[in-house]
Amino acid sequence: MTSAAGGEAPLWQPQPERVEAAAVTRFQRWAAEHHGAPADGGYAALHRWSVDALDTFWKAVADWFDVRFFTPYETVIGDRAMPGAQWFPGATLNYAEHALRTADDPLRADAPALLYVDETHTQAAVSWSELRRQVASLAAELRALGVTPGDRVSGYLPNIPQAVVAFLATAAVGGVWTSCAPDFGARSVLDRFQQVEPVVLFTVDGYRYGGKEHDRTDTVAELRRELPTLRAVVHIPLLGTDAPEGALQWSDLTASGTEPVFEQVPFDHPLWVLYSSGTTGLPKAIVQSQGGILLEHLKQIGLHCDLGPDDRFFWYTSTGWMMWNFLVSGLLTGTTVVLYDGSPGHPDVGAQWRVAEQTGATLFGTSAAYVMACRKAGVHPARDHDLSRVQCVATTGSPLPPDGFRWLHDEFHESGADLWIASVSGGTDVCSCFAGAVPTLPVHIGELQAPCLGTDLQSWDPAGKPLTGEVGELVVTAPMPSMPVRFWNDPDGRRYHDSYFDMYPGVWRHGDWITLTDRGSVVIHGRSDSTLNRQGVRMGSADIYEAVERLPEIRESLVIGLEEPDGGYWMPLFVHLAEGATLDDRLRDSIKRTIRENLSPRHVPDEVIEVPGIPHTLTGKRIEVPVKRLLQGTALAKAVNPGSIDNLELLHFYEELARERR
Repeated sequence: MTSAAGGEAPLWQPQPERVEAAAVTRFQRWAAEHHGAPADGGYAALHRWSVDALDTFWKAVADWFDVRFFTPYETVIGDRAMPGAQWFPGATLNYAEHALRTADDPLRADAPALLYVDETHTQAAVSWSELRRQVASLAAELRALGVTPGDRVSGYLPNIPQAVVAFLATAAVGGVWTSCAPDFGARSVLDRFQQVEPVVLFTVDGYRYGGKEHDRTDTVAELRRELPTLRAVVHIPLLGTDAPEGALQWSDLTASGTEPVFEQVPFDHPLWVLYSSGTTGLPKAIVQSQGGILLEHLKQIGLHCDLGPDDRFFWYTSTGWMMWNFLVSGLLTGTTVVLYDGSPGHPDVGAQWRVAEQTGATLFGTSAAYVMACRKAGVHPARDHDLSRVQCVATTGSPLPPDGFRWLHDEFHESGADLWIASVSGGTDVCSCFAGAVPTLPVHIGELQAPCLGTDLQSWDPAGKPLTGEVGELVVTAPMPSMPVRFWNDPDGRRYHDSYFDMYPGVWRHGDWITLTDRGSVVIHGRSDSTLNRQGVRMGSADIYEAVERLPEIRESLVIGLEEPDGGYWMPLFVHLAEGATLDDRLRDSIKRTIRENLSPRHVPDEVIEVPGIPHTLTGKRIEVPVKRLLQGTALAKAVNPGSIDNLELLHFYEELARERR
């Protein structure tokens, strides 16, 4: 449930020296001197200024981070309307040029830009100068292949250094990057790549996961057949196989010692295409701009995450999730980026902590689900590993339950560490955070610290009235530079408009339930389109999961609220049991009692139903709305895009249950 803003002590309070050293403190002091920001009032005053003086704030960000505009901008924001706000019209720049600036520093050129670790925990480093050389070589080869600004370049790649090089080389020539992880099957990849018609495909022969090698040569062959726009395929022999006929060798394209050439493109020129989870219909192909991402990520990584040249940034992710793109942007602040390719739980649940130890990570990002899995498995990260360099553990993907906050704090506190826990929330749609990490603010259990700078985050009721201390719709009432410039193949912009602006014209509605507390913190309750509304009391599904999954017998759960034709409301709770557990009357009673006592008697499920597993999107999110549609009688083919689901067989259970209920 919502953590009420009151007088309880925070879980964590930054030490004065940490506040003083934080980049956001130095930025505020400088912005007060040069741009009229408030010198006093701390983060709350800075945030208020950042949304009230939006133009001046983003000019200050560009100045503070020394953004290199090849041609100057006419104004910071032209048309402010959403959708369609115009950022820095007239300006040209290049994202990759900024990502590689550290290589120009002779004192840092030989320092690691990338640290790469695989499941064998063998570590390889790529220096700034070497990264710059490889990007320059590959960019020249892409130009030789005829890649011009605006052409799409695709990667079917795991989280390896070659993926970073390919992306940066694409950005250097003004191409548009798009990627999928190799655990995506051919249909899922084609649902994405066919929309954008790539001219080059970077691919591996396979990947390693869970201690096994997974061959992908047949899938690659299918992609080549089904993507007729391809002019070239580049083979990366991760498993050591020879390049298939007609494919180019990665090593041949990255061998030269040429100087990089960075295409100077308009601020709103496409940088990459990301994809929504695609649970119904084709995934939305979300286009974000070179300049918009550059500024948003400089702000987010440099100020909110407080990362700079002395840091090492590790976030467990794959190339199919926006967090990979966010992670790579760590290069913008001169930070060493840690890439891990493999299973998060191999050879055991503690694997990610070993990577953090081995690489000297200062910020370790993971999922709330991983934190809770470690807690349940009895992992002791700070006792069993030297995590003395870890300053912050950040989580996203779903709300971090209160027990997750307590567990992380207690585990590190026992070792004497002063751990900053940052639960953050944003979306693929902006490739950033709406709320989350602020190094100068306290952390309260179950809460995100604050809305992010330049983000006019509000909670609204259905009539568009702002709320404080009550659950409402997450809205953003002013434009952000990383909002999509458009969707691909959406010529009139209708799909883009209908995705975010249909409920409140001119205001971004994200589709999450949130509470803004009276102390300025944020509580995320889950997706608003799958929110449970019983007798007028709304609750996010995340609240149910947090309570139920404390029980050792429950591996995972899924709750659905169904409005029935007769005006009734059926709320089943589906549970995937831990090995050896049995769903008997005792466990059913325990589940219902847990929800009644910890959450709300109105949200005790009508039925508790055992299922063989909980279905997820390919990026690991529980799929609530498609299951709801199945239970309402929608045919499987219309309720869900099969290529977006991790295990389609699991959906047949819900399909059959819907038939039985009819």
